[in-house]
Amino acid sequence: MTSSPAASEFDVIVIGSGMGGMTTATALSRMGRKVLLLEQAATIGGLTHAFSRNGFTWDVGLHYCGSFGHDQPAGRVLDWLSGGTIEFRSYGTVYDTLHFPDDFEVPVARPADAYKMELEERFPDSAAEIDAWFEALVSASEAMLLVGGERSMPEPFRSAHRWWNKKKIQRWCGRTTSEVIANMIRDPKLAAVLSAQWGTYGGRPTEGSFAIHATVMNHYLDGAGYPVGGANAIAKGLVPVIEAAGGSARAGTPVDAILMEEGNAVGVRTSAGEELRAPVIVSAIGAGETVKRLLPAEVAGQDWAREVAEFRPSICHFQVYLGFEGDIARYGATKSNHWFYESWNTDGGIWSAGAGEALPMLFVSFPSLKDAAHDPGPANRHTGEAMVWADWSSVEEFANGGAKERPDDWAAFKEDVEDKLMAFFAAKFPALLPLVVHRELGTPLATAAFTGHEKGGFYGVETTPRRLLSDALRAKTPVPGLFLSGQDVMTPGIAGALWGGMLGAAAVDPRLFTRFRF
Repeated sequence: MTSSPAASEFDVIVIGSGMGGMTTATALSRMGRKVLLLEQAATIGGLTHAFSRNGFTWDVGLHYCGSFGHDQPAGRVLDWLSGGTIEFRSYGTVYDTLHFPDDFEVPVARPADAYKMELEERFPDSAAEIDAWFEALVSASEAMLLVGGERSMPEPFRSAHRWWNKKKIQRWCGRTTSEVIANMIRDPKLAAVLSAQWGTYGGRPTEGSFAIHATVMNHYLDGAGYPVGGANAIAKGLVPVIEAAGGSARAGTPVDAILMEEGNAVGVRTSAGEELRAPVIVSAIGAGETVKRLLPAEVAGQDWAREVAEFRPSICHFQVYLGFEGDIARYGATKSNHWFYESWNTDGGIWSAGAGEALPMLFVSFPSLKDAAHDPGPANRHTGEAMVWADWSSVEEFANGGAKERPDDWAAFKEDVEDKLMAFFAAKFPALLPLVVHRELGTPLATAAFTGHEKGGFYGVETTPRRLLSDALRAKTPVPGLFLSGQDVMTPGIAGALWGGMLGAAAVDPRLFTRFRF
């Protein structure tokens, strides 16, 4: 990184360097602003960063993305931001494989018509319902875009926009995925298949807004891609653009407070006591974290901030990172992700990690097979990841210093979790187990420490209907000079954070609305 310009020279300070923060900072840099991007962790990139152990490298939060091809919407934005230096490449026709009891398996493939034909072949009595489902995905995605767009609109345009579109927004954003499925799908097994991928955004079917489900599912229907060179290629492509515009990206710089003067946001104070000032402050660390951790009491007590504070954090997860030596494709590994459910109740796919409680599901990915730039070397080294969604209650007793106070108990707990993950993985990929030469467990406590997200909720705030219908999650807050960015402004995940980052940037500089359709 280049040395930082003087603090007084910055036009914008962006807090948090995940996909949303990097997008906002880069977009504003493209518009001629000098931006200071601050990150609490030692590495720029948030959940797009990677880490290495014993010669293996894993991405911590990116498993696949839709619509990032050069001719697709998110890809066109990323090309503009990076100058074409970041490439997402499709990793195959089948990008997800869904597994249910009794060896019932469904490949999820592109294009959308291929997946629709697969479903209609498996469920011939539900063909009309399947057609209606795909139509609903499109309509609900449009409703989500209406909500996202208005979150960066000034009044009175926002209120007029909501009034004009309230029927469509309420129909799709105001109902859960389970409610929509119950009204459309009769076959419970088909219902399970259609809801199985909810882990890509963290909203279990009985709680999550269908508009978010539809938006995320819809953006995969033209296929999924993976960044060439891994997820950290994103920061490598965006940070130089920020620096070329006179800005800077600083890792290892936690922010403790947003500075206020006469009701305006005017700067930030770091944990080291440094005060940095700019006329525009953008928080991309999450709406809840912004309100609860960075704002003074008089601002956190405002109606909009209290509403944000009431949102629950999203799900957390346990994950085991695997390093292999050998030809993993020969022994069962695929470019496609795998979703294994132990029952047809996909809503029950959250593990509480209680004593004796079996894992209800497992998500398995082999990132090295997806990366077109991966070189396995003479030892044929590859990577894999196995993940289970979890509830914070599973680790709550070890939070707030509990793990340090009871190190033996924490170590035994982690060992038990890792053993359960590995046993599930071995049952599904027995031939791969002898090739494992490295494994490492990630926990919700680690996620919370690295990202700063409350209760390890890596998808931000809850994905419920009340989130989408809320007026509080707007890119331009009621506080002059203070803006929000990232996945809480739009939808969870990498693509959602990208669009949330663009909306945050557009709220600061409306000229961006003339460049991209939101």
